[in-house]
Amino acid sequence: MSDRLNVLKTYKLYVGGKFPRSESGRVYEVSDSKGKWLANAPLSSRKDARDAVVAARKAFGAWSGATAYNRGQVLYRVAEMLEGRREQFTREVADAEGLSKSKAAAVVDATIDRWVWYAGWTDKIAQVLGGGNPVAGPFFNLSSPEPTGVVAVLAPQESSFLGLVSVLAPVIATGNAAVVVASEKAPLPALSLAEVLATSDVPGGVVNVLSGRTAEIATPLAAHQDVNAIDLAGADEVLAKELEIAAADNLKRVLRPQPVDYAETPGIDRLTAFLETKTVWHPTGSLGASGSSY
Repeated sequence: MSDRLNVLKTYKLYVGGKFPRSESGRVYEVSDSKGKWLANAPLSSRKDARDAVVAARKAFGAWSGATAYNRGQVLYRVAEMLEGRREQFTREVADAEGLSKSKAAAVVDATIDRWVWYAGWTDKIAQVLGGGNPVAGPFFNLSSPEPTGVVAVLAPQESSFLGLVSVLAPVIATGNAAVVVASEKAPLPALSLAEVLATSDVPGGVVNVLSGRTAEIATPLAAHQDVNAIDLAGADEVLAKELEIAAADNLKRVLRPQPVDYAETPGIDRLTAFLETKTVWHPTGSLGASGSSY
């Protein structure tokens, strides 16, 4: 039997399609549910948060301008890549959440299915939320949803993978760019997800993944003038209040933390949370002396 040593994995941040270490050079120890050391994760700084926002803003234009059908194809490709790395994520989720292998496998399967579910919504949400509005006058009045912009997402603390995907996928499915703050105590599934995103068709910068102290990273994101919205799913009550006050400075959209069973099939609430509605008026014109219009 060989006495070879295992090759330990180096976990890094994911910013702008690249895998930098934290600019601070800091790391922190990540342990499993029994206190056994798993890895050193990057301890992100305020500078990392600002860099991630710059990368997200740069990527937003092309991603939001892509067709909804194309975004659906890209999300489905992510699900394909996750399926191919199912065993790895099963192991990481089991360690992160203290689950048996079979239960962790069920969580991973549900997570992959969640990606597929949101992939299917990309080219349908406009029909649900938009359409023609009846108005009193010779006008066409059409409403259509548009992405908000750069969204900061605080991933759930306990559901390190299924919860993470449940809050991230709807943000990018609707054309937004995201800066994700991974679960503080269980960041490894999120950092591994970044590797999947990098090797699928998701353009660099559309999703940026940071790990570290949630409060330390979230505070500059909530106050950042180029962040348009923030999902506080991973914040406790005290932190959520502080972040909501900071977010008010530039009128960010804020999705407050709420009890969620991530195992349940989601509605479209998170799809609609970070969309704006654009309404266009256009004169119908008239045809002939009778005044009939088209």
